Amino acid sequence: MSDIIKLSQARRGDRGVIVQVGDHSHHDEHELELERRLLELGFVEGARVELLHQGLFGRDPIAMKVDDMRVALRRHEAASLIVRMEPVA
Repeated sequence: MSDIIKLSQARRGDRGVIVQVGDHSHHDEHELELERRLLELGFVEGARVELLHQGLFGRDPIAMKVDDMRVALRRHEAASLIVRMEPVA
C-alpha cells in the first residue's frame, strides 16, 4: 500500500509519482497561476519525483528530480502537488 501526501511533506530521499497538480476546487487567480507555472516546469500527473535536497533553515527551498531534470521549489509551492509515495526498497 502506498501513501498519498503533499510533496511539501516529503523528506530527503523520498520518491513518488505525481497524482494531482493544484487544488481544482479553488478559483483563486494566484493558485491558478501557480498551477500553470508548475505544469510548464514539467510537474504533470504521472511524472516521477525524488526529493534530493532541502534547505538548511526551515527545510526550504527543496530540490527535486522530476523525471530527468532537477528543479527547486519553495515548500508552499510544493504543497500544490499531490504525490503517491513509492515504498522504500
